[in-house]
Amino acid sequence: MDRLANFLFEVGMLKRTPRTGWQFLGSGTESVAEHIFRTAMIAFSLASERDDVDRDKVLRMALFHDLAEARTGDLNYMNQKYVKADEERAAADMAEGLPFGEDIVDLFDEFRAQKSTEAILVKDADNIEMLLQLKEHHDVGNKNADEWIPFTVKRIKTERARELAEAIVNGDSSAWWFDKGTDWWVKGGKT
Repeated sequence: MDRLANFLFEVGMLKRTPRTGWQFLGSGTESVAEHIFRTAMIAFSLASERDDVDRDKVLRMALFHDLAEARTGDLNYMNQKYVKADEERAAADMAEGLPFGEDIVDLFDEFRAQKSTEAILVKDADNIEMLLQLKEHHDVGNKNADEWIPFTVKRIKTERARELAEAIVNGDSSAWWFDKGTDWWVKGGKT
């Protein structure tokens, strides 16, 4: 049980591990844990529309895809020009001694190889998550997000994820809660 407890403490480190690329955008912060959570929701959603993928495997892969960053930190694109993190070793060390450790390593390796349909779908979810963040920043006035959005869209591989990306880019990030088509905002819910 001690090994499992230590693993769960380590996973908690992801809540305090920042995604470092947002520094360059000039606004916003996000932890690796926050990124993983929304990536998993996106991956599950995309996988649920398909019969040719293992939806549970996609969800597990999305949950584990950045787990090694508890040990390596998040290296943004500038960092990656100069620093090489040994994420494979970090994932293997993290998984050592866990009853499901082999699952972590196998899913992490499959994601990194990008050869299976599941891995490609999770990578699309990973990029869609970034696109959602960029759109949110764009919608509150960060013009730098406009430059990043096209590059993020170009990374998306599957047709359905490209359709989702188009809806995100052309949509309004506040539309889910700010229903402009009603007079509720004038009356405030009063009759």
